[in-house]
Amino acid sequence: MKKNINLLEKNELFKGFNSTDLESILDYLSAKVVTYKKKDVILLQGSPVQFVGIVLSGTIQVIKEDIEGNINILAHFGSNDIFAETFACAYITESPVTVEAKEDCEIMFINFKKLIKDCQKTCIFHSSLVENMLCLIARKNILLNQKNEILSKRTTREKLLTYLNTQKIKSNSKKFSIPYSREGLANYLCVDRSALSRELCNMRDEGLIKFIKNEFEILF
Repeated sequence: MKKNINLLEKNELFKGFNSTDLESILDYLSAKVVTYKKKDVILLQGSPVQFVGIVLSGTIQVIKEDIEGNINILAHFGSNDIFAETFACAYITESPVTVEAKEDCEIMFINFKKLIKDCQKTCIFHSSLVENMLCLIARKNILLNQKNEILSKRTTREKLLTYLNTQKIKSNSKKFSIPYSREGLANYLCVDRSALSRELCNMRDEGLIKFIKNEFEILF
């Protein structure tokens, strides 16, 4: 557990806490680390949500499958990102999504509900942790609104341009990489993969973008 303390000190959930504080907090929150292989299911849609997860290494993705078996990629998380916090804090009994390992990864699980229900042993940490969690949830809500804006666009090109613009802003550069393959990006944007590839080529030929695999450059 101690080898992860340096990483967690940089996590927004534990903002303001030192390594000694973290050891006490993680012990109280019954923190445990689990290793997953690529494509392993970390949280299955419909299963109980009993934890908040922190990605220690590797990457994961959040997906939702409809009744026809179509998969929509909702989000992608990497090192030191947090997931399932909204479900845990809202006391959702069944997960509305599936979380799977995009590559080999290590996940730390913490029982955040334990802190919300009872802070007698951690009262000196309680208010700061709750404040940090509220900030995290607020930022996730902003990201959700960004995706809703992308999906509200009518054409594949409009969705692509909106998504690529958000990545440019996020990276503060016209050159950036995205976390998705072509199939993954098509799922994320809820468009046909062939239509996506065709539109990317059209935009490249028109001098709007350059790309090699998942490396992009915006030229306008």
